[in-house]
Amino acid sequence: MPSDWIWGLAGGLLIGLGGAVFLLANGRVMGASGLIGGLVDRSGWSNWAERVVFLAAVFLLPLLLLPATGPVDTHVTDNWLVLVGAGLLVGIGTRIANGCTSGHGVCGISRLSLRGIVATVFYIMAGGLTVILFRHILGVI
Repeated sequence: MPSDWIWGLAGGLLIGLGGAVFLLANGRVMGASGLIGGLVDRSGWSNWAERVVFLAAVFLLPLLLLPATGPVDTHVTDNWLVLVGAGLLVGIGTRIANGCTSGHGVCGISRLSLRGIVATVFYIMAGGLTVILFRHILGVI
């Protein structure tokens, strides 16, 4: 039986738990783009340590779990130009939308925020259209 759905469920539960803990501990929504953006534009330097610790944990936890899980095939392209372009577009999109999927999707929907629900619907639609265009029409990814 494929275990991909189990790993997706476990990851989703961890993201939801992280969002709940962050909200309960800080009284603020856990949005990755907001945490990073506050460090970049210096608007969040009053609590820079908690931002850095949280973001470091997001990057380090998968590395710590690697011995238990083994390597995982993410199906990410080897084309660095596509990866850099995608990263830049995601960054621009999160600034335009005033948030990312962790802020709007996980935390916004769980609080029944209309803004979060609408933003998440558009994220999902844009992602689907992007896959159709770049994978199935252009064959880039």
